[in-house]
Amino acid sequence: MMEFTLFILRWIHFLAGITWIGILYYFNFVQTPFFGETEAPVRVGAIQKLVPRALWWFRWGAMITFLAGISIYVIKWHEMGGYFFSQPYGVTITVGGLIGTLMFLNVWLVIWPKQQIVIASTNQVASGGQALPEAAGAARRAALTSRSNTVFSIPMLFYMGAASHYGAMVGPLNPGGSRGLFWLLVIVIIAAVECNALIGTQGATKKPLDSVKGALWCGFLLTGILFLLTLGLS
Repeated sequence: MMEFTLFILRWIHFLAGITWIGILYYFNFVQTPFFGETEAPVRVGAIQKLVPRALWWFRWGAMITFLAGISIYVIKWHEMGGYFFSQPYGVTITVGGLIGTLMFLNVWLVIWPKQQIVIASTNQVASGGQALPEAAGAARRAALTSRSNTVFSIPMLFYMGAASHYGAMVGPLNPGGSRGLFWLLVIVIIAAVECNALIGTQGATKKPLDSVKGALWCGFLLTGILFLLTLGLS
């Protein structure tokens, strides 16, 4: 029964995760560049009719992915007991889960609230009113956080896959020492990316996350850094 339960949870986790990350990539790889090249009336129509629908699937995909994922995590932690964080699975799934949880919180606490402001402002302008003064800042914050989630998605998927399919990445863990430093470095590195999403500004010059190519390179670079840190545990 427990095996069946875990299978169903993973199935739900996969389905919802594909929906969530697929729409994240659509926003960043397709919609944002399109909005930058198209005329204002087309953008207004899309923000009024297309974006709210995509955001519904986006945020609820994130919610279901998170709930199914945390359920699997708790069950596996209970099964392994106190050895959970000493096992390769526990290390890799915790890194992936930490990143995924931040991405989920970014969706519900940053991207969705900021996009609501943008949609409300667009509707107001379409009705003959004035744009909301906070709309430009909200759009920028939502865009930067969404790009940061794109960066996060690359190592998140790497570590989620490694948990069940690349246990040799970690290897047997020695009882002392480097694990505390490992987790400290992982948290600091992830927190630095998250701080940029929450308080970073565009500035006078173009930054890496202002382009799709830059976001992808940052994601692969972040994956490489975390991967090297993880290899150091063995």
